[in-house]
Amino acid sequence: MSVDQETARRAAHLARIRVEEAELPALAARLSAILDFAAQLSEVDVEGVEPMTSVTPMALKMRDDVVTDGGIREKILANAPDARQGFFAVPKVVE
Repeated sequence: MSVDQETARRAAHLARIRVEEAELPALAARLSAILDFAAQLSEVDVEGVEPMTSVTPMALKMRDDVVTDGGIREKILANAPDARQGFFAVPKVVE
């Protein structure tokens, strides 16, 4: 897929990135290369390939699935600008 300078300019505008006019041809070429690579990846047959969490085989650590309060309420509320009776106090936004 080929990206022209106008498309690169629009993409930069949408991403809120300032790109000088002299840099637009290079940006368009880079975006074209990225899209070509993505198209190349979509042609790969991945039927029967299991998803991986890492390139090296590893087993994730398991823990009991129990609900706790964390046991650190005081530490968490110490960061709050306003805490009352064990909860975060926030200003009223709806009357």
